[in-house]
Parts: sequence; structure tokens; C-alpha cells
Amino acid sequence: MATVLTGATVVNASGSSLADVRIEGEKVTSIGVNLHRSTDTLIDASGCYLFPGGIDPHTHFDLDVGSTVTADDFASGTRAAAKGGTTTVIDFATQNKGETLAQALANWHAKADGRCSVDYGFHLAISDLNDSVLRELVSIVEQAGVSSVKLYMAYKRILQVDDGALLQTLQAARRLGILVGVHCENGDVIDVLAREAKAQGYLSPKYHALTRPVVAEREAVNRAVCLAEIAGARLYVVHVSSGAGLQVIREARSRGLEIYAETCPQYLLLDESRCEVDDFSAAKYVMSPPLRAIENQELLWAGIRDGSIATVGSDHCSFNFAGQKELGRDDFSKIPNGGPGVENRFGLLYSNGVAAAKIDIHQFVAVTSTNAAKLFGLYPRKGVIAVGSDADIVVWDPAVNSVISASTQKQHVDYNLYEGFQQVGKARHVFLRGRQIVKDGVVREESCGSYLARHAWNS
Repeated sequence: MATVLTGATVVNASGSSLADVRIEGEKVTSIGVNLHRSTDTLIDASGCYLFPGGIDPHTHFDLDVGSTVTADDFASGTRAAAKGGTTTVIDFATQNKGETLAQALANWHAKADGRCSVDYGFHLAISDLNDSVLRELVSIVEQAGVSSVKLYMAYKRILQVDDGALLQTLQAARRLGILVGVHCENGDVIDVLAREAKAQGYLSPKYHALTRPVVAEREAVNRAVCLAEIAGARLYVVHVSSGAGLQVIREARSRGLEIYAETCPQYLLLDESRCEVDDFSAAKYVMSPPLRAIENQELLWAGIRDGSIATVGSDHCSFNFAGQKELGRDDFSKIPNGGPGVENRFGLLYSNGVAAAKIDIHQFVAVTSTNAAKLFGLYPRKGVIAVGSDADIVVWDPAVNSVISASTQKQHVDYNLYEGFQQVGKARHVFLRGRQIVKDGVVREESCGSYLARHAWNS
């Protein structure tokens, strides 16, 4: 018996059409008209869009940051993802100092396996590069299905790597056909500015942003681009927050370099005014990179329109305001960095992008699903509604309006960055590999996600 979705508009990054979609088992088997048979389950999706399931390439679930652990683990985080229309997440298996990459992956599998409501994969976040780790990369790519790594140019003495380590990783990535993601902020500069601020008694949350200026991002993006050019490697710049950083990427791309940019809803929709208040509520918005001046928002939207920005990830890294963000009440540098967003990413981009006529509906699909699938070794299994692809489908009802609120969210955190925002549309139903995991907006299937072994670019 099959399931047939009828009466909707099928929307891919490449185009759209009014058509029925037939699902058998885990796959899409037909797209067309009059596909149903007497034994099929019919779901009337008239007036709705059928989108490829969202792919969030940037989450941090069950992450120990030293002073505390993120509020969302893989169980709660992926339930929230499913409710919002995301059917795949790629989290960061983070190497602790002295660990092998295999140990880092084993740690993340122990956290995620059997607990996810959507499919999942891992980037490897490398913090301790040496010759042994470089050699290990070969087997990790071949045997563990990892096609991407991440390095940090920030968080000095914790995660930050030096230029030599970044260059060596880029060189290895070129040989292996994997993609290197980089957090681009100048950690050395930030460290000096933060110490200077605290020495002068500037301890409130707003100084987090003031000690991480746009120029620290722009410089780091430029340096990472130069190192990628030297290595002849592809580069993925995560969470670009400023027009200045994006312009460096745009210029590099104009010279033929394969540089890809990711941004996040917080940089498209929130601005530095959230952090400029003197009371501690600003701690909710402490994240890295920080929120920027409002004029950066339109520059980032323009980057989506012209293709300079390939993906929009949530950078979901949630901490409760009570008891977790409060760890930095007397020192901004002790506030855990990050905010929630995996549940709202898809709806925010539709509401403030498509419905607001900032981007078209095909660009929406590209940055929320298709481009991530292509960049991270999942396409065409994921990221497209096509015969033979996984039946990861969001039935999106554009006629439903709602208000985002922490009181109704699945995210296991005590606030929402987008409290009070209007959402246009809703994920009425969500299918993961043919299984209906959300029905009428309610998550009904849990712990059914599978680990995704991803292929390298040259495979």
C-alpha cells in the first residue's frame, strides 16, 4: 500500500508544478496526475506546497561547553526540528583535546543513536590537529561516512586552531574530496579586547558584542579564503553575520574560488539593539558571531538572492536563561554562547523571505534544503522531491498564521529568540522516508531517525 499526496504544488529549487506525489516505502515512486489506486492512502493537500524536507546543516545538541551542557539533547532537538519542517540535521562531533577523531564520532553516536526523530549526520569539529589525526581523516571519510569537517578561528585556548593547522586540513580535504567549514572570527583579537573590557569593569552582556567587532569577522573570512586558495580547496564559511564578511566571499567567488557561505535566521531578522540594553536580558542574545547593525540584514538577504549565500542553518545551541545564561551574570565572557532556532528556521525563512517577497519560493527551497544536500553529500537522496529520492516531504499550508512563542515550542529551552514573531504558514504534515512523523502539526513519531553516511565530493 502506498501513500499519495494530492492537490498540492510540488516545489523544488529548480521549479514547481501542480502534481500528486506517490510514496512507497521510503521513496518517492511517482510524480504526476491520477496516481492513486484503490488500496492507497490518500492525503488531500489542496492549497498546500510540498517542499523537500528541510536540512539544517548547523546544530549543536547535547554539547558540553565546560560550564554547562546545552538545554536540547538529540531527542528534544530533533523533535523540535520535525515539528518545524526539518527532516535532516547535521551536528558537530567535536574532538576534545587529546582525542582521536574516531573517539569524537563514537561520543556523538552514543548521544544520538536511537534518540533522533529525524535523520542525522555529523561534521567532525577538529580542535587538536596532529599528524596522527591527519592520517586518521582518510579512514574516517572512507569508513564513517563523514564528508565535512569544521575548524574554529575563535575561542582561544579552547577550540581555536592556528593558521598552519587550518592550511594542513584544507590540503588534506582537497585530496579527500571533503568540505572544510570554518568559524571565522579572529580569536586572538577578541581575546585581547575582552580582557581589556573586563579590566575596565565592563562586564554586562552588551560587551560580548562590542568585543567581537565586524572587522574581526571580515579579517578572519579573508584569511580563511586565502588559505583555501593556497590549498586549492573548497571552503564553507559558517554563520556569516555581516555584509563585510559576505563581500569577501562574493569577491572570492567572482575569482572562481569555491567558497560557500552559510547564514542564520538571527542575522537576517535580529540586530544588535537586542544586546544594547543594560539589563541582563541581553544575555539571551549572546552568541558568536554576535548580532550586528540592522543594515547588515538586507545585505545578507541580497546574498541569498544572488547566490552568494548557499545555506541558512539555525546554529541551534540552546541554553536556558535561568541557571545557564545566568552563569555570566557578573562576567559577559562566562555567558554560554548560543541560542535556540532549529524549530523555527524553516518557518522564519518562509514567512520573512517568501511571504515578505525578499526571496522567491525556489530560493527558499535551495537555502533550506537543496544546497545543503549538495554540499554535504546527500543529494539526490535528500534535498529534492524526485522519483527515487527519499520521501522527506513537508506539506506546508500557507493559509495558517501563528505567533512564535516559547510557551508552545518543542525546543527544551525557557525562551525563544523570536518571541512574538508572526509566522505565515505551517508544517501541516511531515514525512521522513515515507513515514508520517508530523500529522496536523503534531509530532507523532519519535526516535525513527537514521544516521546518514555521506559521500565525499569525488566519490
